[in-house]
Amino acid sequence: MYNFVSILGEFSSIFNLSSYFYPVSFYKAIIRPVLFCFNPENAHDLAFRLLKLIFKIPGASLFSSKIFLVDDKRLRKNVFGIDFPNPVGLAAGLDKNAGFVQELACFGFGFIEVGTVTPLPQPGNEKPRMFRLPADEALINRMGFNNLGVKEMSLRLKGRKSRIIVGGNIGKNKNTPNELALNDYEICFRELFSLVDYFAVNVSSPNTPGLRSLQDKGPLLEILLRLQVVNDELSVTNKSSRKPILLKIAPDLNDNQLDEIIEVVLKSKLDGVIAANTTISRDGLKTSSDIIHHAGAGGLSGKPLGKRSTEVIRYLSTHSKNQFNIIGVGGIHSSEDALEKIKAGADLIQIYTGFVYEGPALVKKINKALLRSFQ
Repeated sequence: MYNFVSILGEFSSIFNLSSYFYPVSFYKAIIRPVLFCFNPENAHDLAFRLLKLIFKIPGASLFSSKIFLVDDKRLRKNVFGIDFPNPVGLAAGLDKNAGFVQELACFGFGFIEVGTVTPLPQPGNEKPRMFRLPADEALINRMGFNNLGVKEMSLRLKGRKSRIIVGGNIGKNKNTPNELALNDYEICFRELFSLVDYFAVNVSSPNTPGLRSLQDKGPLLEILLRLQVVNDELSVTNKSSRKPILLKIAPDLNDNQLDEIIEVVLKSKLDGVIAANTTISRDGLKTSSDIIHHAGAGGLSGKPLGKRSTEVIRYLSTHSKNQFNIIGVGGIHSSEDALEKIKAGADLIQIYTGFVYEGPALVKKINKALLRSFQ
């Protein structure tokens, strides 16, 4: 049947839409300038509402996959027991409530990480709480784990149609004292166990007061060891395999702290580390100090984070002697950035701010570059 998909396929061939160049130029020339007319949080909401509408059109998902998906067996990787179709994932934060997994899966990602989710719904910090730094191709955010709660995420994941690999990024509620944080992580873990493919334990966001102190050896080990006990328990109860657990760390840790992270990961038999979260550093920015001061506190993501996150990846990989897997994230805005992370020791990579600045074609661009590197 010569339907909508067939027509779009012809249109794609005529205008060479399957090459990455056209989507990149279209996004940067048309879509990004429009979105950047709005404040970042409103632009995010607008973009995702439009995505919902667009993907209701029959054939839109197939057409998007035709443009962005790179399906090549050489890209497949088995990491912590999961077969990834390609190593390029979407970092947590863009789809906090798992409401857009189906749509985002059509942009060629190998996996999507949802969250950060907390046991109870919470509004997050006061607005405005996200700021662009275009001169640096960066973002500053102090969202504060705004989300609809783990019960709502559970319902959404139960109803999803896409079979893309999904990671669940879990955290604690703002009002939960650190001495009870373990309970929050366990609640989220139990609720999502049968619905996600792996877990990311977020103790490194700078936007929840006191959260980063959970990266200290004592409390961190307590949380991770408890989750491993629950992991074993639920795998028996559900007659399934245990779920891989990864730790998401801050890029601001010094070498001694990274050594402790390695020790904790090995002692708790964790599957890996996600390096790294946003930074509280403002060093080396091109943006004027007035704009930075106006933006205020929060985590910085984007290009300025690239060098430090690569350093952390390399340190963890070298000093652990590759005893666990690493997902590299932070400052990936090009295929060169992605390859740099992989050469430093990352088994998989994730993008977030690069997705905002470069558009969805960045996923295809990275996967194409990886294929060239295999030759």
